[in-house]
Amino acid sequence: MGDILIVDDERDIRELISDILKDEGYTTRLAGNSDDCMAQIAKELPALMILDIWLKDSRMDGIDILKATKRDHPGVPIIIISGHGNVEIAVAAIKQGAYDFIEKPFNIDQLTVVIGRAMEASRLRRENTELKRRDGTVSEMIGSSSAFKALKSNLDKVTKSNGRVMLTGAAGSGKEVAARYIHAHSSRASAPFVTVSSATVEPERMEEVLFGRETSERGVEPGLLEQADGGILFFDEVADMPLGTQSKILRVLVDQSFTRVGGSEKIKVDMRVISSTNRDLIQEIQMGRFRQELFHRLAVVPITVPALDERREDIPELADHFITLFNKTQGLPLRRISDEAVALLQTMLWPGNVRQLKNVIERVLILGADKGDISASELPGVEPVSEEEGRVVLSGSLATLPLREARELFEREYLLTQINRFGGNISRTATFVGMERSALHRKLKSLSVVTGTKLGNRIAYIEDVEG
Repeated sequence: MGDILIVDDERDIRELISDILKDEGYTTRLAGNSDDCMAQIAKELPALMILDIWLKDSRMDGIDILKATKRDHPGVPIIIISGHGNVEIAVAAIKQGAYDFIEKPFNIDQLTVVIGRAMEASRLRRENTELKRRDGTVSEMIGSSSAFKALKSNLDKVTKSNGRVMLTGAAGSGKEVAARYIHAHSSRASAPFVTVSSATVEPERMEEVLFGRETSERGVEPGLLEQADGGILFFDEVADMPLGTQSKILRVLVDQSFTRVGGSEKIKVDMRVISSTNRDLIQEIQMGRFRQELFHRLAVVPITVPALDERREDIPELADHFITLFNKTQGLPLRRISDEAVALLQTMLWPGNVRQLKNVIERVLILGADKGDISASELPGVEPVSEEEGRVVLSGSLATLPLREARELFEREYLLTQINRFGGNISRTATFVGMERSALHRKLKSLSVVTGTKLGNRIAYIEDVEG
């Protein structure tokens, strides 16, 4: 049921408590002074501590042990007992993080009830942390394009180190997924992954959220830095962090310690820091909005997460993954995407990147049919064409051109779209459009399309200025 450490300078008391708890199914360890107590904690962390305030012939009293334990192991519940109990001592113990306070001589039933509640609260907290850590499939990397393989190779290189990583890329491109992948494949995988949402935390509360606080009314409230002890702290969109907080975070990174808001004691932490941003931090530094020293501390290993436009080949695989995910988590229909819908997805613009694709798939599954293939007409912004008419509606600009110019413009845009869809792979493009590779090269040359170079996210082409 759990390992409980009993700390009391009176042998009879600690053995009595131990016998009571063993009858309840717990296992116990005993310590008669502060040195024995700290040695037992160092040997193996207990599930719960029962701690006497007054410890005769000890270097530390119960309050000192409580403070030290809560500083280094905030998740361990501690029940304070004392024969000299009063309101002031109880308030001091609760303020320092004790779960409860019981006076000697104690009622056995009261003691077992308090211990049971403390153990249950501790168990629920651990389960909640573990569920957050697992967080479904958020650490699963999906893709097979060259851009994706390059990203994954870089991530694999940093998983086994403790170096600080800066993930850059457009919003929705998957920076947090990349950060969680590093965590899941690192030596800290069993420790917490704690996210700091720099953009959503109010600037005036940022320090309290990060460092925690101490108040006489509510005692110690650990912040995100303490929660990340032993694991990974992820600064999501770090450019949104207030300048005042940036300087304090810089000191934490240098010293690996901090002070809670309202407190005076230095708290030491062991954590790895990963950051993300969709902004140009060099420009932010020049504008005076980001500290250069903090940038150099955070960006020890910079890794770029590619936009979805740069990995269009991964769209079918990502779409299938999201369909399976929504079926498991929400019970949405398990449907197949038709080839026409896949082709359209690969040619659409994705300013919101992978997050936008995920939202599109979810919307289609919610609003669409319960079975059957997902058709192109079900995708947002696509108007279905009547089978009886069998017509394609021309854009206004195309409809005003002479046939020869309209045909060339259509062919150029169509082939550029397909080349981008297949990541610049001419062989795969030729196979899809139904042409020999050599014939496609001749067609591209006749349309003045230059392959192999990129302009933004599009293959560049040169207009034939002479005619």
